[in-house]
Amino acid sequence: AQLLHREVHNMQKFMKMLNNISRSQAIYRHARITADALQSGHYAFILAVCREPGRSQDDLARELCVNKSTVTRNVNYLEEHGYLSRLPHPSDKRQFSVFPTEKALAVLPEIKEASSEWMTLLSEGIPAADLEIFDAVLKRMQEKAREIIEMQEADT
Repeated sequence: AQLLHREVHNMQKFMKMLNNISRSQAIYRHARITADALQSGHYAFILAVCREPGRSQDDLARELCVNKSTVTRNVNYLEEHGYLSRLPHPSDKRQFSVFPTEKALAVLPEIKEASSEWMTLLSEGIPAADLEIFDAVLKRMQEKAREIIEMQEADT
């Protein structure tokens, strides 16, 4: 029981550290990106839509691991500010396909550059072998997290 408690405590510390790294990245990128009206949470939406134009809002929710109302709120905001556009989905008229605008494509290199700089700074001094192990572990944890959420959604 004590071992289980220690493992749970360690996982909570691990999750807190990941969360802090993510928040730090948001602050770093926001200071480096000059685009009007964009907040740190918008970058992931722009990156995802530019990577796969025409994807549905449901696809965005799944990829970004956020609920549908978060997608709707962010896509509405980005559409109002000229970064994204929506059209009815060709196969499901209840859905929308989301596309980047010229404004999103113009800021995309800046977002990518800031993200790349962050990763370079963050991983500086860490051996490549350690980064590969960390990457593999995070991928497994991400897959597991998605499986858990999919099972949870199937139960509701």
